[in-house]
Amino acid sequence: MAKVRDIAKIIENYAPKALQEDYDNAGLQVGDPDMEVSGVLLCLDVTEEILREAIDRSCNLIVSHHPLIFRGLKNVTGKDATQRIVIDAIRNEVAIYSAHTNLDATREGVSFEIGHILGMKDMTVLDPKPGDEAAGIGVIGNLDPTPKLEFLRKLKEKFNVKALRYSTHSPMLVIKRPAVCGGSGAYLIRKAIEEGADAIVTGDVKYHDFASFGDDILIADIGHYESEMCSRKIFSRIIRDSFPDAVVYFSEKESSPIGVI
Repeated sequence: MAKVRDIAKIIENYAPKALQEDYDNAGLQVGDPDMEVSGVLLCLDVTEEILREAIDRSCNLIVSHHPLIFRGLKNVTGKDATQRIVIDAIRNEVAIYSAHTNLDATREGVSFEIGHILGMKDMTVLDPKPGDEAAGIGVIGNLDPTPKLEFLRKLKEKFNVKALRYSTHSPMLVIKRPAVCGGSGAYLIRKAIEEGADAIVTGDVKYHDFASFGDDILIADIGHYESEMCSRKIFSRIIRDSFPDAVVYFSEKESSPIGVI
């Protein structure tokens, strides 16, 4: 039976922690690295409800994309959700592991997964890490020519987007070279234009991004949550490739913290 450290090792072989941004906190958040893993629950964010789900399903390891402990803890008294999760996870012997910007930056990471979902080809990293063209944030690639409205509808369907925001002033009628970035990728819009992209798909786009660049490229904001849910598929493949008999679940309690009416 695999141990927590074994699962952590194969994830970090795929997405080395050295690739994470300085502000990030990837790695083991809570738990004993030598504990044998009875089951793994995969999610984007660790919530109290998801921790309860893990306990109910006899999963003693939660693997998330967003780190539970992000800004650090000065005390653990249960005064907020993060502290309560830490307390309850320790009490119930549930380990929590996260791979965040290292999974974004690695080859075949989150943005590549988005590209595969869209059927993109010849993908390369949009914003490579210095000295490593194979690692970095975002990807750009080719797509069979797709009418703009069909492309937008495909985004809504593939990523289960309830309210897709896009740049209405973009002159593009057909999309054939999109750029994509999971999470908050609006800062890459200018880079995408420079690299010849005719569309960029990401989350957390501001009004002034649409106003400033919408005449030059089709901007599609599918939402931070929606763009990164595919991280669970990556985790599943990594774990199952090395441990075919591992019990692995996608969380059924996962939901976006943002509602639309």
